[in-house]
Amino acid sequence: MRSVERMDFSTPCCTKPPEPRRWVARAWVGLWLLGGLWLGVAMSAWAQAAQLQRDGSGLYLSARLDTELPDGLEDVLLKGVPVHFIWQADVRRSRWYWTDQRLATAQRVVRLTYQPLTRRWRLSIVTGVADEAALAGALHRNLDSLDEALAVVKSVARWRIALADELPEAGDLRADVQMRIDSGLLPRPFQVGAGADWGVVYRATIKVPEPAPAEPTGADKP
Repeated sequence: MRSVERMDFSTPCCTKPPEPRRWVARAWVGLWLLGGLWLGVAMSAWAQAAQLQRDGSGLYLSARLDTELPDGLEDVLLKGVPVHFIWQADVRRSRWYWTDQRLATAQRVVRLTYQPLTRRWRLSIVTGVADEAALAGALHRNLDSLDEALAVVKSVARWRIALADELPEAGDLRADVQMRIDSGLLPRPFQVGAGADWGVVYRATIKVPEPAPAEPTGADKP
């Protein structure tokens, strides 16, 4: 008899498809991680936009913002309505047994006005509360374009936000910094119109650096 070669075939009897719920869970975890990464990048960018410097005379803030300003701002300015930008910094010390202690507060007001006759932009900068008397003696500056004016509005250079004697030598200190548009100083029609939704443009919390070590005196020098 002729021999017959036999060939064996095998197929899995029951191949279990992947569970849909497991894939959904993995997708949600991936989105959560991506969102956390994006938030971390954004917070890092905000922290880098403003920096603190501490020396023997106090604590200084320097910042240059790339934040977009709200819609409708230019239209309001072109009508000759002054807009007030408020920079504020609160220096606080963390306390585990009570609420955080506020050590110092600083405010800087920048009023921006368009002058239709000269087609120029006028900036008035006041440290502290911007009442009429303060604005009369404010630092004034005229610029040719809105972009130039907004660049000044969105930046500060070595602005002292706390004196040296207001800061303890040790402790967990931070500065809560914000820049906002004060819609309450707009004329009433604009408070319920274009400026109704204006508010905080920038906000960040920055750790206060430790004080620099004191330089050795003549007697301490080797």
